[in-house]
Amino acid sequence: MHEWSTHEVDNVVPDAAEYNLYDTDQALRDAVLREGAAWADDALHGIGAELGRPAQRELARQANAFAPQWQAYDAQGRRVDQVRFHPAWHSLMGDIWRRGLHASAWQHPREGALVARAAAFLMQGQVEAGTLCPTTMTFAAIPLLRAEPALWQTLEPHLFSSDYDPADLPLPRKRGMLVGMGLTEKQGGSDLRAISTRASALAGGGGGRAYSLVGHKWFFSAPQADAHLVLAREGDAAPSCFYVPRWGPEGRRNGVRLRRLKDKLGNRSNASGEVEFEGAWGLLLGEPGRGIALMLRMAHATRMDNVLGSAALLRAGLVVAMHHASRRRAFGRTLREQPLMQAVLGDLALESEAATALALRLAASFERAQHDPLAAALQRILTPAAKFWVCKRAVQALAECMEALGGNGYVEESDLPRLLREAPVNSIWEGSGNVVALDVLRALRTEPDCVDALREWLAASAVLPRSALLAFDGLLAAAPREPALAREVAQQLVLLVQAALLGAHAPAQVAEAFVATRLQHAGSGRVFGVGLSAAVAQGLLGRAWPLDAA
Repeated sequence: MHEWSTHEVDNVVPDAAEYNLYDTDQALRDAVLREGAAWADDALHGIGAELGRPAQRELARQANAFAPQWQAYDAQGRRVDQVRFHPAWHSLMGDIWRRGLHASAWQHPREGALVARAAAFLMQGQVEAGTLCPTTMTFAAIPLLRAEPALWQTLEPHLFSSDYDPADLPLPRKRGMLVGMGLTEKQGGSDLRAISTRASALAGGGGGRAYSLVGHKWFFSAPQADAHLVLAREGDAAPSCFYVPRWGPEGRRNGVRLRRLKDKLGNRSNASGEVEFEGAWGLLLGEPGRGIALMLRMAHATRMDNVLGSAALLRAGLVVAMHHASRRRAFGRTLREQPLMQAVLGDLALESEAATALALRLAASFERAQHDPLAAALQRILTPAAKFWVCKRAVQALAECMEALGGNGYVEESDLPRLLREAPVNSIWEGSGNVVALDVLRALRTEPDCVDALREWLAASAVLPRSALLAFDGLLAAAPREPALAREVAQQLVLLVQAALLGAHAPAQVAEAFVATRLQHAGSGRVFGVGLSAAVAQGLLGRAWPLDAA
């Protein structure tokens, strides 16, 4: 050292080198192979390699550092309501469209198509989560739009295009398109029956006919999208669903006026806005008064993506924490060698594997629901329950991942602040905790065949303690009389299903650790790092992050 040097810089952790997100995630790869998407293994390996490059992480940082900006007017004073994004956003979105995460599972249906898409989506979410919002809305809108033959004929080439086209132009002049949603209003929030936006038929009402919309939306997801699915009501009727394009049928800007962009806690790379409809042109989808039912069908798919997105954030935070703990030394050993840190990281790895197994089984159930009673049960009952539990656990887990880095995890140079800020939106969007927990109760009440299939499958599990099954049966019996039990029902259902999946498909050590810490230990579900022995924790870490296996 020079005499004026104050210190040497050592025992600091460098940024992660290039790695393959797919090859290093044994739980994800195992789930892909067993859930019917083995044919996609090579393609997912390639996607994992692309997403593991440092350049991708830099794009994510730039897209979040430079938030989208609203431009109300152009230089000539014309109202344009454009949302301008950093080039990093467009680069990330272009890769997503090239990989087909918005449409390929519908365009090229085959066994495992939704599973392969789920795996790619989960890896994408580890790099940058804001881009998932327009991706999942476009993906979930396609089945609804396909049910309108005349409209679909004009949209199919754009929605099935692998070209991401951010140009603000009428659809005939574009190579591809995005679809967003406009549901909630100031006075209603989650109560969609309280919306006040009015729809007036332009020339005879009914499905596929044109309407004029007047009203507002308090949250307008992806305001830059080429079209939105919007709820509005005709007179005193129940809400209907409308297809509202950014540009009207005559090539003029539609009467959708952006009032401001939301200043959000997280999801900074992605735009969300407030709009007012000034005689906006829209087409009625489906039957009049059936808009909420249509949007709930769409929400079922987006809720699956909420689960995938939270599983992605959980995995991303775990990787950062494991990378740091394997290189940072304290008290003569690396953090990873410290028994208490081993217990915390091992527990986080267990949580991540359980979330991944559950998310990909959900994706498979969407494919099999029509001919498999268990898949139908998982799709209908477990989707809202999984959204409730996995999305909430991700918030807790990411806080632990940040703490594993100490003060270094709390500053913006780390990825952890961005990951932690991203996590709550998955719990809130598409139905907050109480909404989805009550949806679980509703499904349990209205789908008795699904309930029977699910209980029979759980009862056949070799790892589930009889006491846990009996306790869950007691919850199911009491819940119809006590709606306040809805959260507990959703939580326990997910834990039982995760344990059954791990018992059937993961190494015995993984399944036994999950049952012991989540279903049997008195401190389960409170803080991470409770109830794991050092030996078990070491095994979990070696499986979760083989690059630094001890």
